[in-house]
Amino acid sequence: MRIAFLGLGKMGAPMARRLLAAGHEATVWNRTPERAAALAGAGATVAADAAGAVRAAEAVLTMLFDDAAHEEVLLGEGGVLEAMGAGALHISLSTISAALSERLTAEHLRRGQRFVAAPVFGRPNVAEEGRLWIVAAGADEAVAAARPLLEPLSRGLSVVGREPRQAHALKLGGNFLISAMIHSLSEAFVYAEAQGIGAARFLETVNSALFQSPFYAAYGNVMLNPPAQPGATIELGAKDLRLLREAAAERGTSLSLADGLAEVFAEAQRTGHGGDDWAVGQYRMAQIRGRQAG
Repeated sequence: MRIAFLGLGKMGAPMARRLLAAGHEATVWNRTPERAAALAGAGATVAADAAGAVRAAEAVLTMLFDDAAHEEVLLGEGGVLEAMGAGALHISLSTISAALSERLTAEHLRRGQRFVAAPVFGRPNVAEEGRLWIVAAGADEAVAAARPLLEPLSRGLSVVGREPRQAHALKLGGNFLISAMIHSLSEAFVYAEAQGIGAARFLETVNSALFQSPFYAAYGNVMLNPPAQPGATIELGAKDLRLLREAAAERGTSLSLADGLAEVFAEAQRTGHGGDDWAVGQYRMAQIRGRQAG
């Protein structure tokens, strides 16, 4: 399939590589041209601008950073939606607000284009392995057309509804649960260490006794053995939490735990930890708060 891939950061680049390896004819674009040029050796055509990348594409996949980037690249004057042809398919892989997802749905419908929300769960190393879990929503025919492009990226796909916003809302809910898990682990580690129990021993024992969860084990390992390069940052976690709270408020829902976590993220950013790994940064904040309480 002739595709365009827009956004070649830590997640987008390995995903684009996997689609090239699967035999798709890809034109790529990134705001930083060097990242796009790095894919030329893998067989990609590098476009000078986003609109140029999508004009001949049957499907456009986007992995852009936030709502602002989407609005600029997709909805701005001379942007991607204007350049896409009628009937073309847009697959949004990013974590964006439910409100923007609704707006994109309406804009694509107005232009006779198809739209599938397909945000992903997994860190960059999981993207490299093609083992992301993808949450999809959209019209049945559009989701069916997207499957051949999503399968090389993933170990599984959950279709959660016909409204694209539902997939983006679910992704925000999932990221909220990750933040809540990290927060509870962080405070449990602080508690254990104060009792003279090593955090690694605490995690191994409690996970074996209660959860048997590879997820707890993996995130606990990241917290206790910080990676050289963060997979996701506190800044990114704060953005996703803000979008979750906005989506909840739009539907008249109050989330007290999310409100408390927002304060933790805000404090982390104020004290210079915004660039820390998401899990490592939350643990550091729990340690700082624990010492202050003592």
